[in-house]
Amino acid sequence: MDGGSCSASSRCDASGSSTGSWTYGIAAFVTALAMFAVMLPYIWRLAGSTLGLYLRKRTHSQRQFLLDTMAADEKWFQEQKKQQQQTTKKNDSSDDDWENVEAEAAASAGNGEKGASDWDGIVGFFHPFCNAGGGGERVLWAAIRATQQRWPKAKCVVYTGDHDVHKDAILARVRDRFNIHLHPPTVAFLYLSTRRWVLASTWPHFTLAGQSFGSIIMAWDALSLLVPDIFVDTMGYAFALGFSKLLFRSIPTGAYVHYPTISTDMLASLDPTSTVGGQGVNAGQGVGMRGRVKRAYWQTFAWFYASVGSSIDVVMTNSTWTQGHVQALWGPLRAKKGRAPSSKNTDTDIAVVYPPVAVSELEQEVDVSAASEASREKVLLYIAQFRPEKNHHLILQAFATFLNKHREQAKSSTKKSAAPTDTPKLVLVGSVRDDSDSKRVYQLRLLANELNIRDDVEFHLDAPWPAILQWLRRASVGVNGMWNEHFGIGVVEYQAAGLIAVVHDSGGPKLDIVTEIDGKPTGFHATTADEFAAGFEQALALPDPLAWRERARRSAKRFTEEEFERKWLEQMDKLVALLK
Repeated sequence: MDGGSCSASSRCDASGSSTGSWTYGIAAFVTALAMFAVMLPYIWRLAGSTLGLYLRKRTHSQRQFLLDTMAADEKWFQEQKKQQQQTTKKNDSSDDDWENVEAEAAASAGNGEKGASDWDGIVGFFHPFCNAGGGGERVLWAAIRATQQRWPKAKCVVYTGDHDVHKDAILARVRDRFNIHLHPPTVAFLYLSTRRWVLASTWPHFTLAGQSFGSIIMAWDALSLLVPDIFVDTMGYAFALGFSKLLFRSIPTGAYVHYPTISTDMLASLDPTSTVGGQGVNAGQGVGMRGRVKRAYWQTFAWFYASVGSSIDVVMTNSTWTQGHVQALWGPLRAKKGRAPSSKNTDTDIAVVYPPVAVSELEQEVDVSAASEASREKVLLYIAQFRPEKNHHLILQAFATFLNKHREQAKSSTKKSAAPTDTPKLVLVGSVRDDSDSKRVYQLRLLANELNIRDDVEFHLDAPWPAILQWLRRASVGVNGMWNEHFGIGVVEYQAAGLIAVVHDSGGPKLDIVTEIDGKPTGFHATTADEFAAGFEQALALPDPLAWRERARRSAKRFTEEEFERKWLEQMDKLVALLK
């Protein structure tokens, strides 16, 4: 009996011990997992810092070689400048600019602060498509020029994927396309071999995540060539800046955001009942299993996008529209990290820095007066890169609708009068980046032929600045057809040249540019092809077009190159100060 009782008891003890051991094992595992979760951020940062240290050591000799090369180039440049001064009394415009820069630098250095003008560090500009010739590139070159003028000893390095174009050719195009003259010795180009990783064609599925991952690959490529003192992205690759901050916590990062990679409009557009973002390519697709997966994917991506955005030290956007969307995604996390407002008049640290537009030059080059009205033609001008989002198809269809009506009216008028009626013309001016853009232009030509407007539409590819000026003098109406255009430099150029704008009723053109002046309109807004056609008709039939042109020109004064430089340098000052 006793033996049986002990045996039973032993079994009970063994069973209790086994249960206790199992419970203890689970608790130990959960504890270990929790500790790992707590330690993971520190492990992640340690791994990043270790990689960063590796890159610094690896690129040290390359950095020194670049500095030596730039010093030699500067010496040669100054010697050539002295020789030119000995043979001619008048220097070219770029030399005049740099004499003024040196004088301004000397004056600003008098306050005793080394950072005011004597800072001689390296600013890395991450812009893989720097030779594209669009509005985003104008921002890049104007930013570099402003940086050079503020800190003449600083070195500006551009990370680009245009490896088939030499430095001299790039700077020549900058002069021809934008009339921006840079100081060559302190500009360098480092060529990336991984740009294909950010092309949409590389990622036919999960494009947003794929391109963002590709930007990280490109950032590694860039930082493997040179580790700068300040790292600035001017294309919108937030993940590249987040990756840089992981590797180098002490390197200040700055972002100039033209367009959010994902926006609240995009997220809302998935809802088929939503009126927000109804013109996006994914509008109404958030239904069914596939729609739910897409929604979850976009929401997850938006969280990661907000996370990397919160790590960027200085953030600039090109318009109030972009600022609103970036603030909606990045703002909450940035606020948690204690980011202070950019000014007393705002509750966000995300600053609006309008892109630079050659307003002053256009005012000098393009006359807007009663005399110039005689040289204006019935030309509708659309200046835009031949990218799909610019929606050239919509403008062609709208122009065909407008022209068909105009032809009917012309037939009716010629029966009553022998005087012929001038036929309006649509002129499309833009840069072509690659084969896909070339194919797009070919398709647009085919569409013009199908719409029976081939003889009334002109295409001008990669037109130089003087040719663009000629069209701005001749045209009467400026057109923009992009939905949610982030800003619209071309629209400001229209206004500065006195053109009457007919633009999409969204984004920057609606909120920032084509707005009322003195309580009166400066242009027309449209959404559909019929609305654009009506806008074209109204703009060309105004009884007093000169009054509209003068208001448009006054409106454009808000977007001068000088205003951009002032605001850009306010933000760059913050980045330089972080190095101290």
